[in-house]
Amino acid sequence: MKNNDLLIPILSFLQCETPTRWLDEATKTERLPILLQDHLICELKAAQTAMYLLRRYACDQESSTTLLHWLKPFEDFAYRFNGDVQSLKQAEKLNKSIIGRSDFAHSNLIIDRMVLLIREELHHFCQVLEIMQQRGIPYENITASRYAKTLVQSCKTHEPQILIDKLICGAYIEARSCERFARLAELVDAKLGAFYVSLLRSEARHFADYLELAQVMSKTDIKPRVDFFGKLEAELISTADEDFKFHSGCPV
Repeated sequence: MKNNDLLIPILSFLQCETPTRWLDEATKTERLPILLQDHLICELKAAQTAMYLLRRYACDQESSTTLLHWLKPFEDFAYRFNGDVQSLKQAEKLNKSIIGRSDFAHSNLIIDRMVLLIREELHHFCQVLEIMQQRGIPYENITASRYAKTLVQSCKTHEPQILIDKLICGAYIEARSCERFARLAELVDAKLGAFYVSLLRSEARHFADYLELAQVMSKTDIKPRVDFFGKLEAELISTADEDFKFHSGCPV
């Protein structure tokens, strides 16, 4: 499948494209460190979100503990500055099976989708860290942008709608990531551009998986909630934003 084919459902789903002003800012040489640092943390946050869904809804207690151990080396690096890229590459793989809860009808479906997503996000984490090291960019703990926080804060607070809303938010975050990687790939240096292109297939699949799960979990059509979050997401992307991050809005 060609990259343009991958992007057709992504661009149809998103209610706006990345503003040219953001792309102009993102391609400035001095912006590369913050762009890669934020990309690194976004990969970890994506894995954490998927793991939360697994532990909250889908897997048994023993599997929940297994998942926590899987993510711990990456959190130790990101938040406590412990570890290195070689040890993280050894920790990428999950060595135990995840067992679904018997009282949740869709546990195996969530496990199938989210375990693969976590594995890929952790692999991408290592890849971004290697790129940073090759370019002499140190890892620093940076503040989060308004983007994901605002989306999640707009989720309903009752079940099952909170689960459905969070899955829809996940679809938008993955779709926007895919769109921005595709746009940036044409503007950055060839090596970094090739890396961004290599991410498109997995990001597009993550978007589709989140959207599929949201509809499976809902007894009604999710389109009204998709539209709600679509408008909010487009506003966050297209309006003025004093911060600059991978998912930030239009630079002031």
